[in-house]
Amino acid sequence: MMIRLNLTLLVTVLASALYLVQVQYDSRHLFTEIEKAQSDFRKLETEHERLELEKRAQATPARVERLAREQLHMKPATPAITTYVTLKGVAANAEGAQ
Repeated sequence: MMIRLNLTLLVTVLASALYLVQVQYDSRHLFTEIEKAQSDFRKLETEHERLELEKRAQATPARVERLAREQLHMKPATPAITTYVTLKGVAANAEGAQ
């Protein structure tokens, strides 16, 4: 009877010890994953800030105007090169409505 109790206690202690080792391993593994995720988050946050800064630099009015002039061969609008277009039907309807 005493031997059976001792064997039961021994098996219980061994099972508990193995479970403890497994829990510690899982805990270390999860801690490593958390650290890696936090590191990735910091890298992505830094990259996002850099891209936002670059976007603001790319969208300055002076740069947009320069690109429009150089790449699209656009010119500022002046009265000398402005052409006004009117639709005859719309103009007649506008005059008749007044």
